[in-house]
Amino acid sequence: MIYFITVLRALAACLITNSHYKGIYPLDIIANGGLLGDVIFFAVSGFCLANVTEKFLPWFKKRVIRIYIPVAIVTVIFLAIAQFYEPISVYYNFDVDNVFLHYFIYPTEFHFVGSIILLYIPYYFVAKYIKKPKGLFTLASVLTVVCVLVYVFIYDKSYYHIDVVREPFIRFLFFYAMLLGLLFRRLKDRLINKFRYVNLFASVVLFGAYFVTKFYFSRNETVAELQSLQILNQLILLLLLYFVFALFISMDSRLEALPKPIKRVIEFIAKITLEIYLVQTPIIIFVRSLGLFFPLNWIVVTALIIISALALHKVSGYVIFLEKLCFEKAKEILISKTHKE
Repeated sequence: MIYFITVLRALAACLITNSHYKGIYPLDIIANGGLLGDVIFFAVSGFCLANVTEKFLPWFKKRVIRIYIPVAIVTVIFLAIAQFYEPISVYYNFDVDNVFLHYFIYPTEFHFVGSIILLYIPYYFVAKYIKKPKGLFTLASVLTVVCVLVYVFIYDKSYYHIDVVREPFIRFLFFYAMLLGLLFRRLKDRLINKFRYVNLFASVVLFGAYFVTKFYFSRNETVAELQSLQILNQLILLLLLYFVFALFISMDSRLEALPKPIKRVIEFIAKITLEIYLVQTPIIIFVRSLGLFFPLNWIVVTALIIISALALHKVSGYVIFLEKLCFEKAKEILISKTHKE
């Protein structure tokens, strides 16, 4: 069993959610870590989807259904609420060219959905046809050249926005994360349970360096000479991701040996990570509007997110089951008619 992935998935959900808690904590600086959570999640996806055996369309269909059914359910609910509850209505932009296309197809209200759906396409072919780590390093080198050319000649470096998740450039970072997850899957047997203190030390140092550089760049966002170097923030983040992954894979058996109550919490969060991500922002907006004090507001918003995410997980799981059942039934009928003819 590969348990460290479960822990990383839960950690990513916590980091992403924590970064959205501005207005919940007494100090907004505590609400941080979202981009680190994002890249961990993309790396986990790369690790888990490494063994591609199906043809592209069936493989892609599974991913699309798993993501878009809960997206559609939660979007319908929150769009309905936004019609009569002003704090949430501000969150949605009804002036877009095509409301249905924007919110239900692409890019949706969730940057993760827009990014992962696009990146699944190149990832499928990489995972299926590049089996050796050397090939992944070659691909990463080519991607680096493209990334650098885009950054030097196209990217607007006049202000700090390297970590804005809605911008197309961030997808270089996300795809690197997926490739890193795939690389660790290819090297799993060499790395698992081989603990090295250098991974722990490097993770701690790079974690500090990432947040220091992010704080420094964002506080001096209009200094052109400084902002030309803002890509360093992403390079440090990628290094941090590498050592975090190396650390956790080296501790797999230790993590699996955690006390059962702690493991239950980790596994519960890991099971509903997508749903936690989908429901959280409108709920956070709602709780902010209540004017509760800390830590009561933190307890209320966290409880509502968990309850809503679990409900969404159950409902979307049932809808996915029905979709599969209907598809299989339609397939049986089609085969039966074909045989009769």
